[in-house]
Amino acid sequence: MTDDHAARTRRFDPERRQRIIDACLDVIAERGVAGASHRVIAAAADVPLGSMTYHFDGMADLLHQAFDQYAQQCIDRFAARMAGAATPQEACDAIADHILGRDLLGTQRELNINLEFYTLAARDPAYRDISERWTAASRRQIERFFDPPTAMLVDAMIEGLTLHLALGAIKPDPQAIRAGLRRVTCA
Repeated sequence: MTDDHAARTRRFDPERRQRIIDACLDVIAERGVAGASHRVIAAAADVPLGSMTYHFDGMADLLHQAFDQYAQQCIDRFAARMAGAATPQEACDAIADHILGRDLLGTQRELNINLEFYTLAARDPAYRDISERWTAASRRQIERFFDPPTAMLVDAMIEGLTLHLALGAIKPDPQAIRAGLRRVTCA
């Protein structure tokens, strides 16, 4: 391949924007938001530095889009998990499997991204639209089976148990988790 052909091929790169978002999440998982710069992310995505400002209106826009994508992936996983439930008891089982299967924080990468997102959203209200959308989507799934106050408690239980399991604060106990969900939901 000639240098001219390589340059033309590289210019036409329809996946570049997505590669930058994926690289941004990888960098956040490895270095945190504080370690995510245009230069580091461009290198991780193997794109020219100028691509960063071509595709995104600054670092805040890139972070917002990357975290929004991550949140949507988590929303989709939970919806897929809940799709098979038809009764409140089946919903409790699906939620327990979601927690125990670690759909949210199954890897160190996901734990790091999740914690970085929560920290950023806690410090900067500009990212709370993502957390609000994520919470609303989760609750809609739960509210298919339970009233809104119960759904709020179950959602908090999911978040707390998932985090405690990921950090090793508690050991996985399927029976205790299922029993706790049934106590909260009266299912």
